[in-house]
Amino acid sequence: ILLLLRNPKDVATSYYHFSLVFSPFPSYESWDSFFKDFVAGKVPWGSYFNYLSEWNKYIDSEKVMPVSFEEVKENTYLGVKKIVEFFEFPLDEEEINAVVQRSSFQSMKKNSKDTHGTFGDVLFRKGAVSDWRNLFEEKHNLEMDKMYKEHLAATTLGARLKYDVYCKA
Repeated sequence: ILLLLRNPKDVATSYYHFSLVFSPFPSYESWDSFFKDFVAGKVPWGSYFNYLSEWNKYIDSEKVMPVSFEEVKENTYLGVKKIVEFFEFPLDEEEINAVVQRSSFQSMKKNSKDTHGTFGDVLFRKGAVSDWRNLFEEKHNLEMDKMYKEHLAATTLGARLKYDVYCKA
């Protein structure tokens, strides 16, 4: 199982923008109202913190490979190579490089209509790390830091998020 992780501040930001354009989701009048529901786990699919806490139980399984969005953005080639090795795909360097090119955010966004139809515009917005800085105010940072500390900071999976690197204001 490939377990793709993303820091909770960017998850909340991305989720908020997704909820604005995906009509089956509840609509929110503001970022503040969404944020309150997000930290309370009152969004579709529930609490992100509970989700990661549950996955942390399986973090040492040889059948689970956690990889963070940020890790792959830092070094896409290395991220893809680790995934290829984990699943034991018989790819050579040229094929790995082709996967790296096709899996870049720019490439996926460009091809999203072909791969995901009209839903592609909803799925591929920015593909950036730390976009949370455009929405979070001090009160949001403090609340998210508190949630992280309470639910994830002491876990192996929480450490994989590199919260101090990607989520500090």
